[in-house]
Amino acid sequence: MIEDSKNRSLLTAREREIFNLLVEDQTTKDIAGRLGISEKTVRNHISNTIQKLGVSGRAQAVIELLRLGELQLR
Repeated sequence: MIEDSKNRSLLTAREREIFNLLVEDQTTKDIAGRLGISEKTVRNHISNTIQKLGVSGRAQAVIELLRLGELQLR
């Protein structure tokens, strides 16, 4: 059971996609256009991730995701 939780990602596929684009310095508007979703939906995914991590903003979320190995810098 413990192994399963190690292999399971904290992020959904869409959240990971959005945060990878944020790391690439894309704006909310850019991300929405690229993924074909609304800016509000992008903000909701970011907000959900911030809540999951218990941090207070995008920058802290990115740092925490990097620390946890959920994101990598390219």
